Amino acid sequence: MTAIRWTCADGVGRLTLDHPPLNILTRAILTEYRAHLARAAGEAALRVVVLEAAGKHFSAGADVSEHLPGQWEALIPEFLATIAQLDAFPVPVIAAVQGRCLGGGFEFVLSADVVVAADDVAFGQPEIVLGVTPPAACALLPDHLSASAAAALIYGGDPITADDALRLGLVWQVVPHDDLAFTAQALAARMARHSSAALRAAKAALKGDRLADRQRRLALAGAHYADDVMRTHDAVEGLTAFLAKRRPVWSHS
Repeated sequence: MTAIRWTCADGVGRLTLDHPPLNILTRAILTEYRAHLARAAGEAALRVVVLEAAGKHFSAGADVSEHLPGQWEALIPEFLATIAQLDAFPVPVIAAVQGRCLGGGFEFVLSADVVVAADDVAFGQPEIVLGVTPPAACALLPDHLSASAAAALIYGGDPITADDALRLGLVWQVVPHDDLAFTAQALAARMARHSSAALRAAKAALKGDRLADRQRRLALAGAHYADDVMRTHDAVEGLTAFLAKRRPVWSHS
């Protein structure tokens, strides 16, 4: 059964994650996601893409069990490749976000051009609670926020509300939960009135040299995760403790 749905009409593509109940991102789902993105990028009539998720929550992040030794070595490169593919996508990308948007789910949103959030959203990077780091967020979050705000989100691990995200400039618009799909589609339709060539040129100009720098930072963040983070006792301890539903015992507790 597929976890990703792709539809396209009137120049607007919809990429829907449907993996209930929390839309967890597994390696299999990431592979499916990249395949849809690769095909969609070649559609000449495509003008805008809406990233969305079925159910109550956008995504609670990547599968924690796939972060353990023997699995993270494949997961992290594949996850960062998916983020890089989204970040470099040639037409505008709108993220329509509801419920929990945590960890890898939040990192997906950071690769979008415009974010529309439901008023029930909780955005967060809780990786520090598990003794690890969010590689894509470390690379991309400073482009969206002040250095201080980015650091507070990553070091603290606590979620923020939709209104917090609006105040910080992370999102374009906050709407009632029941209005999210309509609002995102209406915004996409307004963009899709315009020339595909002009939209693609505008995106290329907006990203400019920053795109190459963002891709470089994603690669560096992945290398740091592999060479530094996952070599520590605390990384494995935090992940194992989370799966066992117990408190972690840090190396210098």
